[in-house]
Amino acid sequence: MTRLTAVLTALLALFLGITGTAAAAAPPAWPLVVADSTGPEVTSVQYLLRQQGAQIDADGIMGPKTTAAIKAFQSSHGLAADGLVGPLTWAKLVVTVDTGSSGEAVRGAQHQLVRHGYSLAADGVFGPGTTTAVTDFKTKHGLAATSQVDATTWQWLIGSTPTINGWSLPLAHNALPRSEYDDPHHDYPAVDLPVGTGTRALAVISGTASRVDDDTCGRGIVITANGVRYIYCHLSQWSVATGTAVQPGQLVGLTGATGHVTGPHLHFGIKINGVSHCPQKLLLALYDGQNPPAPSSLPTSGCFY
Repeated sequence: MTRLTAVLTALLALFLGITGTAAAAAPPAWPLVVADSTGPEVTSVQYLLRQQGAQIDADGIMGPKTTAAIKAFQSSHGLAADGLVGPLTWAKLVVTVDTGSSGEAVRGAQHQLVRHGYSLAADGVFGPGTTTAVTDFKTKHGLAATSQVDATTWQWLIGSTPTINGWSLPLAHNALPRSEYDDPHHDYPAVDLPVGTGTRALAVISGTASRVDDDTCGRGIVITANGVRYIYCHLSQWSVATGTAVQPGQLVGLTGATGHVTGPHLHFGIKINGVSHCPQKLLLALYDGQNPPAPSSLPTSGCFY
């Protein structure tokens, strides 16, 4: 019995880790940055390339100069020079920074911390404010509570979906490029987000969830908060029951192709007093890590490019 107890104790320690706390969840996938990408992950690529000496602007636009700089970096590090930033390129591109560091990589980390809601100046100096923000961010994500921004921390910073003052995107940040959030709906103010069946749909705000199941929406979820209805349609599965209190970023269902559809996607809409409001500006602000406009201020006349 003593030997068995020792073995079980050792296995438990291995599972929980040396500190006796639960192991951190697996980090989110690295986002894929391609030729038409825009947004904060492109800006991160640019800051990290600038750290390597590239003479490019950190403007969040994947233009010819940035693509050329990526290809040059890939060639110099033994990677296929395809100009696409995937897991292999990210792993070579990120550099470890910590308290006392300075430079473009620090700016890149600060840029991501701001996206996650921290009040910082992206000045390239890893001072006390950045130290506090990094430590807090890592603690919230189950990482060692240190100020070091290593490869795993970069992966969480760049790949995870931030909540911005009580708001979240309806999909993981890396599920779609920014360009998909400004596409107009085919006939009324709403957005169709083209993702495959089984993609995690997330609560955009704290509220009360209720299930929908009809011929048009299919399996759906409506989150009601402050008199506003946030509508998710065409789910393959529900993940919350009617009456559930949900928090921003909480899983509410898996996307699919139920109801009146031509293929799998997430239909997302906002209604106030029965009137549809176009969610584009709200979603684009969240994608960029900015405070979104009030739902009541969103247009009712349609969604446009």
